[in-house]
Amino acid sequence: MIFVFNVFAALLVWLSLKSFRSGLAYLKFFEDELAKPPSEFTPFVSVIVPCRGLDDGLEQNLIALIEQDYPDYEVIFVVDDPADPAVEVIKAETRLVGSVPLWKQDFPRLGAHSLPVVFPPTRLVVAPKAHGCSQKVENLREAVLHVADLSRVFVFVDSDARPSKDWLRHLVAPLEDENVGAATGYRWYIAKNPTFGSEMRSVWNASIASALGSNTRSNFCWGGSTAIRRDVFDAVGMREKWRGTLSDDFAVTRAMNAAGRPIVFVPQAVTASIEDSSLLQTIEFTNRQMKITRVYATPLWLMSFIGSVLFIAVMLAAFLIVILDRTNSLPVWIGLSVLFLVTFFSVGKAWLRLRAVRLVLTDYKAKLKHQFWLQTTLWLLSPVLFLINCIAAALSKRMTWRGITYELKSPTETVIIRGE
Repeated sequence: MIFVFNVFAALLVWLSLKSFRSGLAYLKFFEDELAKPPSEFTPFVSVIVPCRGLDDGLEQNLIALIEQDYPDYEVIFVVDDPADPAVEVIKAETRLVGSVPLWKQDFPRLGAHSLPVVFPPTRLVVAPKAHGCSQKVENLREAVLHVADLSRVFVFVDSDARPSKDWLRHLVAPLEDENVGAATGYRWYIAKNPTFGSEMRSVWNASIASALGSNTRSNFCWGGSTAIRRDVFDAVGMREKWRGTLSDDFAVTRAMNAAGRPIVFVPQAVTASIEDSSLLQTIEFTNRQMKITRVYATPLWLMSFIGSVLFIAVMLAAFLIVILDRTNSLPVWIGLSVLFLVTFFSVGKAWLRLRAVRLVLTDYKAKLKHQFWLQTTLWLLSPVLFLINCIAAALSKRMTWRGITYELKSPTETVIIRGE
């Protein structure tokens, strides 16, 4: 039994060391990318924002989108119901001019400020109700039919993301290389009123954020901050590939991989999501993410399952050996070594990851400073949450997302069970 423990303990320590080294590479990648001069590549961009319901801070999120430091772009908001409560917020913060935008007009915002400012043209699109795909995917499939003729780049952003002023400029920059498939950022959760549930979600999400980096072959797209050249979007048949899918970003990732086109991660395109979450909401959110992963990336789900079991089993066994064996024997010293090394590497990885994100989310220095102790302690519980998620994904492919219940039959077959 001790031999088996030693084997798995050595494996966990090695994986922890590997993870720590990836944290070093993650921070260096951020530093290197931020040291590069700004790009002059600024084609006309269509920013597409699917909305459903009222996100926390939706007004501020929309303001951030229409106040980008970018010369030529439009913003298309898309909903599936003209009576959706998000519509009133959209109208309050932008001037909707119907199907024909008035390019670069000056007009006063009806919301937070009264002084005239220059806005990008905006419009509101109402998508049909989804049949056989998620409503978000249906919204995106409809929105791309309404972009301006001169648009050269499509940018997809979630309504719960709050990008920085230069987000769009940085996100689009890698697409100057016509061989690039897509450029992507990722989210970082910041709670307005920190609770255990909110911070657990942030730590859980952070472990996925650091999987992105310089390796364009292993990167994936996050639908809340992704840019694709229009010609590439058409060449890979993305609108048709979305048909029948639930996950917009997994579908884009699969399409780019199939086409052999690299996915570039842009650190400056990491966006803050400012919202609170109860523990039950966090479990629901993470379960949904893992159910989607099981269908769209089964090997990744399996690795998460095995990894969480390995971590929990070895750390629990090491703790019990140290507590129960009072002989000061070799197994006790091995157990202590395992606990120390795994903790050291895991805390180090969390610190490196947070330090990297602080380089780009400069508007949230105080909040991120507060996250230090939480990110460097709650990592111990993150594998438990991952195990819960993996088990939930093994037992069911059904989930509720934005008030609609879906069942995932396959990556290209989604069944709507119930909708609002």
